[in-house]
Amino acid sequence: MTEKEKCSRGLLYNLMDDQEMMAELTRCKDLCHRLNQVLPSRTDEREQILREIIGRIGGSFVITTPFYCDYGYNIEIGEHFYANHHLVILDCAKVRIGDHVFIAPNCCITAASHPIDARQRSAGFEYALPVTIGNHVWIGANTVILPGVTIGDHAVIGAGSVVTKDIPAHVVAVGNPCRVLREIDERDRACQPDQVRLD
Repeated sequence: MTEKEKCSRGLLYNLMDDQEMMAELTRCKDLCHRLNQVLPSRTDEREQILREIIGRIGGSFVITTPFYCDYGYNIEIGEHFYANHHLVILDCAKVRIGDHVFIAPNCCITAASHPIDARQRSAGFEYALPVTIGNHVWIGANTVILPGVTIGDHAVIGAGSVVTKDIPAHVVAVGNPCRVLREIDERDRACQPDQVRLD
């Protein structure tokens, strides 16, 4: 079994032992670097590069640079996606993002992790688990989403959260570790900006 096959199965793998993966990683890093140098006003060029990077993305999206990812082809994004500055996606496994998702600045979605055992880490081993974000999700600034997590439809993740476990649909969740505060209800639909409530 190749290191890439091990990676795709959620097993420990060693990137340094797989030249194909190293080449794919380098290609993606080059494309991200090129994207991040393009003037914001050159929207057609930016879109073209993003479509080269990302495996699947809808027809309507905004990704504000800088943006970084590892391989790109493992990322699947639905329609009407918005990401603010400094989104990082470590897509060593699949990262699936639904329709109408908003991501605030300085967020990290990581499918990649390393063993707790220091000997394995020092030997270069890592592993990856898929991340899934549902439709109509809003992720607040400075949030980190860890490997293997699923966030349900219509969830709101509060700023500064570290999402270590699955978050169900239709809830507000926040914290480190991120936990559900409450369900989203009719009061939220009538809420004015100065009346936003998290608890």
